[in-house]
Amino acid sequence: MTMPTSLRPNVRRGVSAIALGLAMTAILPGAAMAQDADPAGADDAAVDGAIVVTGIRGAINNSVQAKKANTSIVEVVSAEDIGKLPDLSIAESLSRLPGLATQRLDGRANVVSIRGLAPDFTTTLLNGREQVSASNNRGVELDQYPSELLNGAVVYKTPDASLIGQALGGTIDMRTVRPLAYGKRAIAVGARFEMNDLGKLNPDISDKGYRANISYIDQNADGTLGWAIGYARMQSPTAEERFNAWGYPELTDGTNTAFLIGGAKPYVKSNELKRDGVMAVVEWEPSDTFHTTIDGYWSKFKDVQRLRGIELPLAWGNSTLLPGFTIENGLVTKGTWSGTEAVMRNDIVHRDSTIIAGGWNTKFKPNERLTLELDLGYSRLKKTEENLEIYLGTGRGAGVGARETALGFEMRPNGGIILNPSLDYADPNLFLITDPQGWNSCGGAVPNCQDGFVNTPKIKDELKSLRLQATQEFDGPISSLRVGANYSDRKKSLDDRGFVLTSNDYPANTAVPADYLFDPISLDFIGIPGMVAFDSWRYYNDGNYTLTDEAGWTPGRIFNDYTIREKVLTGFVQANFDADAGDTPIRGNVGIQIVHSDQTGSSFYAQVVGGVTQSTPVTDGATYTDILPSLNLSIEFADNSFLRFGAARMLARARMDQLKPGGGVNFDSSRRNNTDIDASPWSLELGNAKLRPLMADTLDVSIEKYFGQGAYVSLGGFYKYLENYIYRQDDAFDFTGFEVPDGGTVATYEGIAKQWRNGNGGRVYGAEGALSLPFATFSGALDGFGVLASGSYTKSSVREGGAAPISMPGLSRWVVNGTAYFEKAGFQARVSGRYRSKFLAEVSGLSLVRDKVMAKSEFVVDAQIGYTFQSGTLEGLGILLQASNLTNEPFVTYYNNDPRQIRDYQNYGRNFMAGITYKF
Repeated sequence: MTMPTSLRPNVRRGVSAIALGLAMTAILPGAAMAQDADPAGADDAAVDGAIVVTGIRGAINNSVQAKKANTSIVEVVSAEDIGKLPDLSIAESLSRLPGLATQRLDGRANVVSIRGLAPDFTTTLLNGREQVSASNNRGVELDQYPSELLNGAVVYKTPDASLIGQALGGTIDMRTVRPLAYGKRAIAVGARFEMNDLGKLNPDISDKGYRANISYIDQNADGTLGWAIGYARMQSPTAEERFNAWGYPELTDGTNTAFLIGGAKPYVKSNELKRDGVMAVVEWEPSDTFHTTIDGYWSKFKDVQRLRGIELPLAWGNSTLLPGFTIENGLVTKGTWSGTEAVMRNDIVHRDSTIIAGGWNTKFKPNERLTLELDLGYSRLKKTEENLEIYLGTGRGAGVGARETALGFEMRPNGGIILNPSLDYADPNLFLITDPQGWNSCGGAVPNCQDGFVNTPKIKDELKSLRLQATQEFDGPISSLRVGANYSDRKKSLDDRGFVLTSNDYPANTAVPADYLFDPISLDFIGIPGMVAFDSWRYYNDGNYTLTDEAGWTPGRIFNDYTIREKVLTGFVQANFDADAGDTPIRGNVGIQIVHSDQTGSSFYAQVVGGVTQSTPVTDGATYTDILPSLNLSIEFADNSFLRFGAARMLARARMDQLKPGGGVNFDSSRRNNTDIDASPWSLELGNAKLRPLMADTLDVSIEKYFGQGAYVSLGGFYKYLENYIYRQDDAFDFTGFEVPDGGTVATYEGIAKQWRNGNGGRVYGAEGALSLPFATFSGALDGFGVLASGSYTKSSVREGGAAPISMPGLSRWVVNGTAYFEKAGFQARVSGRYRSKFLAEVSGLSLVRDKVMAKSEFVVDAQIGYTFQSGTLEGLGILLQASNLTNEPFVTYYNNDPRQIRDYQNYGRNFMAGITYKF
């Protein structure tokens, strides 16, 4: 495979983190001294003649050994110690594994793609049990899970028959500690102070925060009863300078055309993320024949945001582009607008979500060869949002009030825009509480009434599961046979609401009362020195607005609602084998799942009749059975050298919003006399509760060589044939029963519905390589130094009924990760870089609707340095400095396959942390 020349510089950015880390560790004070003082490693302990490695190197070694021992193709991340995963979040730790990549939200790793397949094609488990999601679909938002409470995670790239929750991309199984396996008492506490280098962009949200955690593990004297409990608290600041464009319409003079910015919404955003998490485990093993474990997890996540900026309707507004503008390669990059009437925004976002998850697992051995197992699982989430928009302007209604006479602009090459305004946006006597653009007329009843807006979606997601299985061990090549069944019942609902805010002083414009005003905030990053800022949250809660439910005249608010219920019964049988072909050990498994699904979706048909929304409930569904065989082989063809092979049939269920059966009915009165269905006045976009899962036949092969402690190199490839893919298709639809909105006559009730359907699929394939290399493998003088590196190349060929392949959501052609580390005599340092090439991102739009837009490549560098006292009165005390996003890498999306046509340019700044840990 030859790397395209254009991609080589980008890939080199990913591996450059290794060189940066080596340089950093080489200049650490005391590094050379540590080597001379303790060539064996002060943080190594001899136990029964074996070397036990802890900390960074211990976590790497544990991960490598777990990968080596598994018969499936897996990736593993392990905690360095109690409450110490390698990164600030489990999502960031996972993003460093071969073939995995994360998409950032508000500057933090949020959701994970595996092998180029989006988060909705991935299943996330906690202690082997499927988890619900805070999104309006299936992708689990991993920042909901505190890294301090997790002991590690296993990513299954190839499934076995007993793996419940397998998915097309892969399955992530997060693990909490097991106290009896840990085997000793431990108490660990930690605290970190955090700040963002963009500073305090908004006056009512701090740029500083903290993290704190405590964990306690213990067991009784007999080692038969163990318990663990952990608590983690986070109050983390994130900041953002954001430029958002509405789009880029084409400008033409009749001969030449160029793209032109349609409108802009730049703002500064400050977040305060508060998260409390609790983990608890009780484990009892009174004898070799009985073992029971109860584990529970609770997390409450609160995201408070303040967003202040100025929305500027340009080409798609009431602005005029003056002569003398500049066009570069088909894009207007510089010019002057006249007549622009700004909408000043003082917005608030509140998101609250609570997750409860847990289970009870019991194993009983009636004899030495037979193990019976019962597992009960439960996962529930409730999430509420309040997205509040508060508007200021110079007059009520479009074309009223003061407007820009000469708004200069210049598109920046690296994203965003620089403005040169003629108005003073920091003047509270000029910008008043009003409806500057007349965006909504409250259902036609009241003109120019939208002085603000609030979206209030609510999500509920609940999943219950019951699993029974029996494992019989044998002598001979078939080492064991496992038979079992799993039943799950999941119910997820979205309740979408939106309300127009009208000032109580309507139709008058209202000056912001002085006691609500803050000092003007800076928008220097777009060239505007200041804008009016006030405590809009307090003003809103003081009862200064009247709320009008938008659902009365907007059908989208009705048919966005859904309730999806899935009852899934999975039976499985799996034979595990461990045999020798001559001198060659062969291990693996072969098995089959039979999956019976009963899915039901409820939503609404909605249409506007006489200016009022009418809705009709609709419920639909399907039952079906899928057969999923799987095979995994691990052949040790030489000492510590393995050839692995996997083959399986896998599925991923349709997105939740695709399964809702309703939709919005549209009527074009200008076509009322047409009888041709292709020119019908009726149209509809709707979901489909009968959708079948995406099915894929997959092949995996990997060669792995293990050497030394924590060292390995691997190279592999994969091929996934997607039997089908889900996309909108046009179908004839009978609109009989729906009213003609204006009460007139119509020539036909036949029309076209754009409905989600299963169609032809395609291929996803790629190659992966990984390396873990402790330098002590070569020389004792280099003990403590090491590198981790991985790279993957993924490509797809999937067509949505057309000739040209589509871009698959979440797929980056290239993903490269590198980590360089040093750890010895209590000193530790690490620098990590992760690179992913451009990809189709899925971002949340209005009413949680998915928007798909291309995202630029990104290279993110994180680093940490610390010291843990090894002896004396401070033994067990560690100090730590961490920095994330050292390269200040923005998250950038764009339109029309032109990186200059920026949709979003989000600059997050760098986060710095200083903290202490103590274990005793």
